[in-house]
Amino acid sequence: MASHALFGRRAELEQLSGFLDAARRHGDARLMWGDPGIGKSALMAAAAELAVTAGMRVLRASGSEFEADVSYSCLNQLLLPVEADIQHLPPQLREALSVALGFGVGAPTDALLVCNAALLLAKRVAAETPLALLVDDVQWIDRASAVVLGFVARRLQGVGAALLFSARTGAVSSAAPRGLTEMAVQPLDRAAAGQLVDVHFPDMPVRIRNRLLDLAQGNPLALTELPSTLLGATHPAVAHSEVVPLSDRLQAMFAARIADLPASTRRMLLLAAFEGTGDVRVLRAASADEAGLADLAPAERAQLVRVDDATARIAFRHPLIRSAIVAGSTHEERRTAHVALAGALPGDQERRAWHLAAAAVGPDETVAALLEGSAHRIMLRGDALAAVAALIRAAELSVTSADRGRRLSEAAYIGAEASGAIDDAKTLLTDARRAAPDSTGSLHAANAAAFLMLNGDGDVATAHRLLLGAIETAEHGYRAEDPALVEAMHTLMLLSWYGSAPEYWEPFYRVLERLEPRPPDVLSLASRTFPDPVRTGASALASSRRILDTMADETDPTRIVRVGTASVYLDRLGDCRESSWRLVQQGRDGGAPRRHLGALMHLCLDDFLVGRWDEAEELAGEGRQVCETSGFSFFAWYFRYNRAILAAGRGRYEEAYALADEITHWALPRGVTAAALFAQHPRALAALGQGDFGAAFHHAAAMSPPGTLAAYVPHCTWVMLDLVEAAVRTGRMVEARAHVEAMRAADVAALSTRMTLIQAAAEFLVSDDEETRARLESLLSGHVAERWLWDASRVRLVLGERLRRDRSAAQARRHLLIARDGFAAMAAGPWVERARNELHAAGHRTAETSAGGPAALTAQELQIAELAASGLTNKQIAERLYLSHRTVGAHLYRIFPKLGVASRAGLRDALAPDSEAPR
Repeated sequence: MASHALFGRRAELEQLSGFLDAARRHGDARLMWGDPGIGKSALMAAAAELAVTAGMRVLRASGSEFEADVSYSCLNQLLLPVEADIQHLPPQLREALSVALGFGVGAPTDALLVCNAALLLAKRVAAETPLALLVDDVQWIDRASAVVLGFVARRLQGVGAALLFSARTGAVSSAAPRGLTEMAVQPLDRAAAGQLVDVHFPDMPVRIRNRLLDLAQGNPLALTELPSTLLGATHPAVAHSEVVPLSDRLQAMFAARIADLPASTRRMLLLAAFEGTGDVRVLRAASADEAGLADLAPAERAQLVRVDDATARIAFRHPLIRSAIVAGSTHEERRTAHVALAGALPGDQERRAWHLAAAAVGPDETVAALLEGSAHRIMLRGDALAAVAALIRAAELSVTSADRGRRLSEAAYIGAEASGAIDDAKTLLTDARRAAPDSTGSLHAANAAAFLMLNGDGDVATAHRLLLGAIETAEHGYRAEDPALVEAMHTLMLLSWYGSAPEYWEPFYRVLERLEPRPPDVLSLASRTFPDPVRTGASALASSRRILDTMADETDPTRIVRVGTASVYLDRLGDCRESSWRLVQQGRDGGAPRRHLGALMHLCLDDFLVGRWDEAEELAGEGRQVCETSGFSFFAWYFRYNRAILAAGRGRYEEAYALADEITHWALPRGVTAAALFAQHPRALAALGQGDFGAAFHHAAAMSPPGTLAAYVPHCTWVMLDLVEAAVRTGRMVEARAHVEAMRAADVAALSTRMTLIQAAAEFLVSDDEETRARLESLLSGHVAERWLWDASRVRLVLGERLRRDRSAAQARRHLLIARDGFAAMAAGPWVERARNELHAAGHRTAETSAGGPAALTAQELQIAELAASGLTNKQIAERLYLSHRTVGAHLYRIFPKLGVASRAGLRDALAPDSEAPR
């Protein structure tokens, strides 16, 4: 491999370059050692390349296990290219070296003569051109060659030649040279390992990529050999397990060192490999040998394991040693080890179940039930793949075909709904139907089929009909504690929401009312806040508060996403931010992609409302990427919508309209009416930004007609102000007042502080009385305006425009300045320009800043602004000021509007001593 293609080896290449540079002038020798597969041979190749570049002649050889007993075989390989130069040696030395290397015939010669001949030959060749002698895998070279090369290595001073050896760590051999300067080759760091994987396997799923990096631990050979196992695994447990099948090359890395160990040591290592956590107490309990942990001593001396006395833990020197130990064991040895470990773990039901399952030799319903219970507990931790693996193994151990089909159906549902293993889910569903044909009517099977249909070419109506039929015919007795029924109801609610019509919702509520004794809390909450919040959301406010109060400590990913869904139209997504971010990080680390997507959706929506538009754009892009790589193509429309409203707000109108059209084109043939309605929002927003109020009115009215807050179209609450403003601007006062009356009748203000602000602004637009204006001013003076930056800025703009026309210029300027700064913080260019135009019309002129810095900034804000202007990132600023990076981000969101800039790029000019205040 060329040196430029080596990842993470800059330090080693610099060492080699320095060694060769010094050796070509004065002579030197060095021993490079490292673990098998760590990249020594690649570095030797790089050394050869560096030597050629430096004008040196390169001679290479490598040790071979098959030639280790052939005297002088390695020396023959090394010196063969300079055979002609041997003829120029003195006769006695020439004869000795020729006979030793097999180039001539004669009696065996004295070893010292051969050593001197080889040294003299090296000097002679190096006198013409600096020489680099490279010997790889020195632990396998023959004894005679090792003696000669060791002799030469210690006598190169002043020769102009470099002699570089490489050897395996822990490979004790009489052939290894002694007393040389050593260079240790370390594993690649995670960043360099990631680069290597990305170059060779660019399309590898994140989950498998992370698993590969964990298993390989920076070993380049493992990084390139393991993917064939992990990517080609037909069983979900393979990519999840600590023990994976190894290629022949990987197995060979450890086989010899393991095979030389005593049988008792190999038994203890097999127990440690399966135990997984390294708990010495468990190993001692599982060991049938009285010697117990003493049997590990040979493995410690061979540097295969380390035992930490302080923590009582055993750790394998490399994760793949586990796999090599398992690969070298027999079936009965493996079974015996699992039985012993199960007996040593009576209090750990999950691990005990897995060991019993691994030891089972046929169907066993007791073990299958233990594994099924473990799968349900695992799902609460959010590890969907592990849950699927447990259910598949439970199905394999099932005694009856009905239990096998039921467990495979549940595995298929989890695979389709949470893990992103869409192809696996299809296979599992097919297997479930083969195992028990009547399982096609089970709720888990129907749920899985519905999700697979959505992500394929199916439509909402068919998926809804299929799932509803399964719910109505299944034998669950409408018990609210039936997990399959509850999961099916959550799916049915989503399908009804996508359909956005009474014919979808009526059967949903009919089934919901039959649940006994009552629907679970989150399902009950979502059923009132998500489908039609205008009519039923207020009744759920108390329940919402109780549930949201528990979110800080919530660990169940499914519950976190569903509570977020139930909070969208109550404007309480901010209360879910911390838990949503936890799910995003889990997703980035390879967790369930469906939960990752749900958290990203909720963060994007909240970011739009509170003005964190840069973050929203970044997360929307991440969501699109996750959809493309995880198999959840259906959910991509959510992120097109978020990208579209941001593009519209920032004046990228062509992009906004194009994304809206993409949503409509995709949604209508599939019956995803909700998505088609959502697409009207960015169109209305873009039209408002362009000043095309007629088009804005028509787009907003397409979501919900004037005078009506459409049933089962909850997102119509997000365009109420758009519709009223556009109606007023185009002289449609009847329609505007009718819409305001609909808002009053529904009391949308009761849903949230944001809805209170929007309703007050809409009422102000259609009335001229002082009471309405005073109420709006009061709302804008409180915390409501600070929280809802986008809506508050728009409302201030509306108020400022009206005040200016009413000749209250001073009051108008106050609101318009704050609106302009708010829009600037979001980089909402068209809205900034609109506010500036109004300010100019209101007589606003540039204000001077104080000599000590921008007058609006506090001391800490000024410090943060100056550091940001210097080019430091939020994280670097946080480290310097002992703050969190999120606190720094929050300060910058306040700083931007105060300085009248839209991004970090404008900070330097704004902070310049002679800069003017923003216009």
